[in-house]
Amino acid sequence: MMDASASLQELLARHRPGHSLEQAFYTDPEIFQTDLEQLFYRDWLFAIPACLLPKKGSYVTHKVGAYGLIIVRGQDGEIRALHNTCRHRGSTLCHASSGHVPKLVCPYHQWTYELDGKLLWARDMGTDFDPSKHGLKTVHCRELEGLVYICLADQAPDFDAFAATATRYLLPHDLTNAKVAHQSSIVENGNWKLVWENNRECYHCAGNHPSLCRTFPEDPRVTGMSEDISQLPPVVADHVKRMEAAGIPSVYKVAESGQFRLARMPLLDGAQSYTMDGKIAVQKRLGRIPYLDAGTLLKFHYPTTWNHFLSDHSILFRVTPISPMETEVTTFWLVNKDAQEGVDYDIDNLTKVWIHTNDEDREVVENNQNGINSPAYEPGPYSAVQESGVIQFIDWYRTTLGQRLSPVLMAAE
Repeated sequence: MMDASASLQELLARHRPGHSLEQAFYTDPEIFQTDLEQLFYRDWLFAIPACLLPKKGSYVTHKVGAYGLIIVRGQDGEIRALHNTCRHRGSTLCHASSGHVPKLVCPYHQWTYELDGKLLWARDMGTDFDPSKHGLKTVHCRELEGLVYICLADQAPDFDAFAATATRYLLPHDLTNAKVAHQSSIVENGNWKLVWENNRECYHCAGNHPSLCRTFPEDPRVTGMSEDISQLPPVVADHVKRMEAAGIPSVYKVAESGQFRLARMPLLDGAQSYTMDGKIAVQKRLGRIPYLDAGTLLKFHYPTTWNHFLSDHSILFRVTPISPMETEVTTFWLVNKDAQEGVDYDIDNLTKVWIHTNDEDREVVENNQNGINSPAYEPGPYSAVQESGVIQFIDWYRTTLGQRLSPVLMAAE
């Protein structure tokens, strides 16, 4: 449990810049609940690639903290998010992880809803019953160039500024014409922030990721947070200029709030994709990127997703906290919707590098969590050279949480 002598605000305030967080941030149930309430229940969250819902009536279920959700493509072709809770007596409507339905029917008493949540039929409810007042509760939902985002807040924060920036970078990758070639989910026995901290540095790569290191550059200047092209290594600056000249947005862009970043970087030694031999994995490529060696468009958006958009396919990662020391990481491999498995791509070749890397990261995060659980743990210093991305994430987390807690505390006084 959190140190009774220190409030969460005090823990945030006494943080030593450039150091990891205190133990409670990675273990305490109260802080975990605060993370859910102040971040995951208030921010825009990446949910799924839109191509996971290929036709009207296609749906997936998703869970964020205490909220069960249905994400469904309606009869009008629009994707919507609904609470997976019947308006009769609260039963779960959809139990499967995915499926296809003409209508949403509660299995308990068969209340029947249109795919947009409108209540169509409820048996024996009397003449004074008004179905229009008992539709399914909706969740804010936006589609961004093939990526579906949701927001659980009553009033969602602005999405348009992020969308306007990201759209330029995403358009050449044509995710609206993709399909999911493979999807995997693993549970890492570690706090969600440890999952992110591990993702935001490659200090650990050489000692843990032999498959990834065949193609992914470990140089922290390549994957760091600088928007100044003059600060990039010449090979990266030249790559960015080459791609920009071809009409492919590539200049490093970081949100003023620090919540998202877009940046295009080359892979090692002219590698084309995340494969064991460095060659493209999909012959019928996804998108309109003119060069095979275009590298990867790196995109992160806290608190739920990081992505890699390559010249032949794209990879999306979703982070979902389960408990103070459990986090689900789901990975989607997207390919051209017309690409045929066994003809245009081999599924093992397509997925091997990140299947290996995800499992290696799981072990790294779990070892990190186990060490933090010890009474001997105390926050240690980050490497300003190798872990600038971790420092940036922790700064975003502390600043965002502190700002959102201040009005709550003032209202309670």
